Amino acid sequence: MTFPTYSAIVLELEGHVAQITLNRPERLNALNDKLLDELDAAFDYLAGVEHRAVVIKGAGRAFSAGYDAGSDSKEIGYADERSAVEDRDRQLRNIEIFTKIWRHPLPVITQVHGYCMAGGTQLCIFSDITIVAEDAVIAASPALPIGGGFISPIWATLVGPKRAKLMSFDAGHRIDGRTAAQWGWATEAVPSDQLDEYVRDLAVSISRTPASILKLKKEAVNRVAELQGLIAISRMGAETDALLHLTPEIQKLQASIKERGLKGAISHFNEVGL
Repeated sequence: MTFPTYSAIVLELEGHVAQITLNRPERLNALNDKLLDELDAAFDYLAGVEHRAVVIKGAGRAFSAGYDAGSDSKEIGYADERSAVEDRDRQLRNIEIFTKIWRHPLPVITQVHGYCMAGGTQLCIFSDITIVAEDAVIAASPALPIGGGFISPIWATLVGPKRAKLMSFDAGHRIDGRTAAQWGWATEAVPSDQLDEYVRDLAVSISRTPASILKLKKEAVNRVAELQGLIAISRMGAETDALLHLTPEIQKLQASIKERGLKGAISHFNEVGL
């Protein structure tokens, strides 16, 4: 079967299992416009392809470092060039892509190794099953407080408000895969050297069930999560994040990223604060 050509992701199909690999290893698979657009297009394409499960994983040494916040990134570094409404709409666009994954009729498994930060955790929350390496490094917020209220509220739906606040208030606060599974953010944690085989076997096992049955099973559970407010909660954070992007404090951090680069800005923040 011939697949569309992508550059920021790789799409493959083996048997009844489709695999999408985030393919920006040089940026730890940070989410930029191109990657998100291609992820969106891939799920559109899969809607017309026979399969029974989807696995999303990351190339290289990380699942995803979150939204690309580098000095050349349109996602964060140049948020001050957009109006509040434009920035809100940009954030909602991301949520709409993740919602498409959430509502994909068949099971979606995220396979997490290495780093899974901020926006990368959003992608996982909108999947159906998240299997993490025990030594994975997971953070709900970036190491710089350059936004707020966009990601942590949906963490609260899985781990409760107090743990979500811990992950939000302490910029870049990290947990490992074992803790993520214990908290309920991840489905299961397995040794890193067994992750590939475990997820592969799980996806194949799921794909033994006919697609029509899987579709109705997924829709039944999704209804519960949506009645509990998952989609509404995920969208409401766009306004808070857009508002904070235009505050003097966040604009100061954006300027620091442009001047020092992301690593330099993090180092400066850790030394002197804001």
